[in-house]
Amino acid sequence: MVNSLRLALAFAFVSNFAVAEPLPSLNLEPEATTVSGLSSGAFMAVQLQVAFSSAISGAGIVAGGPYDCADQSLWRALFVCMDPFFVDADPERSFESMKALAAENRIDPLQDILPDRLYLFHGNADDTVARSTMDALRQTYELLGVTAANMVYVTDVEVGHGFATEQGPVACNAIRPDFLIDCDFDQAGEILNQLYGDLSPPVDARDKGFVIFDQAGYTESAPGMDDLAFVYVPADCAAGERCRLHIALHGCQQGRQAIGENFARLTGYNQWAEANRIVVLYPQALRIPAPLYNWFSGNPRGCWDWWGYSGPDYLSRTAPQMSAVARIAAALGAPLQQ
Repeated sequence: MVNSLRLALAFAFVSNFAVAEPLPSLNLEPEATTVSGLSSGAFMAVQLQVAFSSAISGAGIVAGGPYDCADQSLWRALFVCMDPFFVDADPERSFESMKALAAENRIDPLQDILPDRLYLFHGNADDTVARSTMDALRQTYELLGVTAANMVYVTDVEVGHGFATEQGPVACNAIRPDFLIDCDFDQAGEILNQLYGDLSPPVDARDKGFVIFDQAGYTESAPGMDDLAFVYVPADCAAGERCRLHIALHGCQQGRQAIGENFARLTGYNQWAEANRIVVLYPQALRIPAPLYNWFSGNPRGCWDWWGYSGPDYLSRTAPQMSAVARIAAALGAPLQQ
């Protein structure tokens, strides 16, 4: 664990002084964009999929929950969505929230979610996000009409709260601090194969394919977003071949500010991407310190905004963080807004 912590700190130091490269404009299939995330990134992945359902064709959700679970309340986020105290996450409530925003044309039509391919995962040793919350997410998708043939829900893997890898820096029974846990389970491969169908086996990722870019140029000062972010571009995609975009969202305490490039380099996505012409975008969230007199405010752990710390509009296409991700995707060649 000491060595993994030193590695994370080294990556963070290098990333803080890295020179940002221009974001490449690529030949991408707009209809083949998918998204995945862990924890706060999983909640955000659901939000992105729902808001931009006309463009996003699949989602991989690891330890997340239903759309609008928190209802702009950190208290609800903590004690309804993550660790239910009296009340569990409610799929019916989530469904009604989506219908209301779709009726106002603030998110894409809900019927566009029906053909999406889904991968849902809850580790059976996860004591951070409740199993009932992931169950509610599955039930929400069922209310939307997603068929069992398009949805995989994995609950029988002995892992805690984290992204399971075959080479993570943290032992499977430890999870912290990186939440990239070495459980001899290729979660990235499981997600991408569900979202895209049978893929070619992974190959070594190229150092040249790993790009650090100026995220600040696309955020329009959105709260909680870092100045730099990462994208992995396979050789074929850099050469102009037709490729697909996958957006991978880290969890709390997993951004560049906390663990440097670890999430973008060690999850395993890049190896699958190189072999299958998939560009992987790794947006980066940032800590917002909370004052001592009000620890319920801010974003002290660098989470994605799934409870409303960026303002009341955090669920729609115009939400600060989601519209920023959409601008980055469009710059790469895969617009999320039709």
